[in-house]
Amino acid sequence: MQVKEMKCTLGALVDAKKLSVMADTGTDGLERIKQLELDFSEVSQLLPFTQYIGVTDEFKKVIRTFSVPDGQIPAGFRPEFVFAGDGSMRVDLKRDISYMANGQKRPTNVLYSANSANPFEVAAMKDMIANLTTNPQIIYDHFLNNPKANVGGKFKDRFEVLAELARIVGPGVDISVEVNNPFAPESELMEEIAHCEEILTPYRLVVKVPHTGALNKDNVADFLDGKLDIPYDSGSVEDNFYGHNFAYRLSEQGYRVNFTLMFDPHQTALALLARPYFINAFVETRHLDTLKMQDYLQKLEITGDESYAIALRQFMIDIDTLPKSSLQAPVKEAVEKAKALVAYRQANTHEGSDGLDSVRHSLRVLRQSNLPDTKLIICNTNHPQIYWDIDKMLMEPEFADMIHRVVVTATPTYFGQFTCAPGIFSYQRKFLKASN
Repeated sequence: MQVKEMKCTLGALVDAKKLSVMADTGTDGLERIKQLELDFSEVSQLLPFTQYIGVTDEFKKVIRTFSVPDGQIPAGFRPEFVFAGDGSMRVDLKRDISYMANGQKRPTNVLYSANSANPFEVAAMKDMIANLTTNPQIIYDHFLNNPKANVGGKFKDRFEVLAELARIVGPGVDISVEVNNPFAPESELMEEIAHCEEILTPYRLVVKVPHTGALNKDNVADFLDGKLDIPYDSGSVEDNFYGHNFAYRLSEQGYRVNFTLMFDPHQTALALLARPYFINAFVETRHLDTLKMQDYLQKLEITGDESYAIALRQFMIDIDTLPKSSLQAPVKEAVEKAKALVAYRQANTHEGSDGLDSVRHSLRVLRQSNLPDTKLIICNTNHPQIYWDIDKMLMEPEFADMIHRVVVTATPTYFGQFTCAPGIFSYQRKFLKASN
């Protein structure tokens, strides 16, 4: 081993009397940081400038917030060395969910996230995840109002659910919470967010802000009643940037934002202008829709049967790609739009045949951005093929430098499938028979 490869701990430097502990850090602070390592070459450069070690006020605040056991640094925080104004070297804590307890990196650069508000199922995966995503549908339809999930009606509202989720996952897991009604007055939204922050702490809370497109507070009621018939991309500039502007204001106030409802690659760069902490790529529904449109187009081309064009148009209406008023337009307009979408999504190339063109594009945009801490959440996965394809895509050489910026989110049940393989049964049968 060469000298330049040697490491030493802060505790060893104190024991060797190369560093003295600052009075405001004391024994408790030293016990929490003494296992942190420095390269020996770094030590030789450091010692001429300081002989004192300590922790920052932020470090102490984190410890108080989470009542961290003696001698430990909580998960979800990256220790950093800073040079303080008093001439000491201090250990600071920066929020970083890629870290486990005591400044250790998680086993994989790709992070995993539970897309669930069910404390019972999250508990089984709590030590495997770095993030948790929720939305109103997950909280209310899938859990609170589902007697099979909310057993015995134990939880009465989402704040009780959030408190239990926070207790289960601990300090190392971010929790994304979406506002109930994005069109409510901003004062009400901020009150709602503040309540969530009280429960989760600023360190764990991520505010989920949805893109709302052409919807606004005046037309959303008609939209829900099925009376709104406008193209999805026909909103005013104000409407189309409504979510972006709210996300930007939250970011300005120090909140971390999960900017959601991102389906197509062209959304990525504009979403990043709002300085989000997370962006998203919804993959499966979009991919299946693309394959369906492609199928109609192929049948139309082979047969020339216009019924396929008519069925295609209706399908595009059903998935909100066209408004109902398109029934009054020539069917060829729907066909041309479908052709453009299939081509844009590169459904016949390696780039998009697996439905992951938006993921690939978003990672490239992130690589070029000035937001080094922003991560991409890959979401909307239900079929096994999607996970298999995501897993393989992340091993493509092009993205080797970006996988630490990827979070894969799905239900714990979905992830559970991929811990398994058929051979488990075959070999367990042999092992168990032998042991019996």
